[in-house]
Amino acid sequence: MYQALLTTHSYLRFVVLILLIVVIVTSLAGWLGKKDYTNTDNKLNLSLFISTHIQLLLGLILYVVSPQVRFGETTMKDSLTRYWTVEHLTIMLIAVVLITMARITSKKLPTAAAKHKRVFIFNLIAFLLILLGIYMSGRGFY
Repeated sequence: MYQALLTTHSYLRFVVLILLIVVIVTSLAGWLGKKDYTNTDNKLNLSLFISTHIQLLLGLILYVVSPQVRFGETTMKDSLTRYWTVEHLTIMLIAVVLITMARITSKKLPTAAAKHKRVFIFNLIAFLLILLGIYMSGRGFY
């Protein structure tokens, strides 16, 4: 079960990253181009929101069953154990919160420009955090 979850979690990150790039590019184009916030923008944002939360769910299950997550006296002394036990979880949770906030708060904004701007800024920060978290793992991006 662990290996199947890990493989799914690893491949789903590409879906999340691709959707993040698409949402960031379209929201930047919408913001700078003063375009309407369309149904397509909303669906892309929703798809990112859903895939991110599925990724979160898989990650939380992995956190519980992973042999790399250990709590003890040496957790903070060993960089690999510290990364998987504390740092990866923290960075990715912040990224998920930002993606969630982009989705929820942008729906309440009155103008299309404000929606595009909010979606762009929050998702760009989340994207950079995810890249940082992947880089810190030492396993590479692919």
